[in-house]
Amino acid sequence: MRKTFLTAIFALVSCIAFAQSEQGFGIKAGLNYGATGDYFDAARDAYDDPKGNVGYHVGIFGKIGEEIYLRPELVYTKTKTDYENNSLDMSKLDLPVLIGVKVIGPLNVFAGPAFQYILDTDYSGVTLGDVENDFTVGLNIGAGVNLGKIGIDLRYERGFTENEVTVIDANSGISTIGDRIDTRPDQLILSLSLKI
Repeated sequence: MRKTFLTAIFALVSCIAFAQSEQGFGIKAGLNYGATGDYFDAARDAYDDPKGNVGYHVGIFGKIGEEIYLRPELVYTKTKTDYENNSLDMSKLDLPVLIGVKVIGPLNVFAGPAFQYILDTDYSGVTLGDVENDFTVGLNIGAGVNLGKIGIDLRYERGFTENEVTVIDANSGISTIGDRIDTRPDQLILSLSLKI
């Protein structure tokens, strides 16, 4: 799995190098709001604590094409999800490979697979076991607006398969039956990008 992820990173760097001579290269950053497991269940709790599930991301991207384009990205993402007064923090590297279409004027829509490599998970006050799969695949779908070198986009990200981590009882070191957390991403992502 790690070889696959390193190959994907190499492909992204190659695309970015090519993109610099063709269409473009840039940096991006923004906020993530979501949950792991089921976004729509977690959204009900957003009214009580709107800061509870906010994370951030920073990264780079390349763009090849005009009306129809390919946009590979390499993004460091930090997410936070609240579960019953505890917080699951997760750090990961995301590699979305998006295909986009310019719709009208500066408006574009895009979709594509997102490859994720989980770097670290931390559940406050509780010991966690290993995540089942460090490397997972999901989907990004969204829309954006490009105003010269500045771009703004909003996308939805969802993991394809369940990827759980086991909660371990800190006192006994034994896995508690049924206490598993679904770590697949399920979030809204708001990004600001700058083409260099």
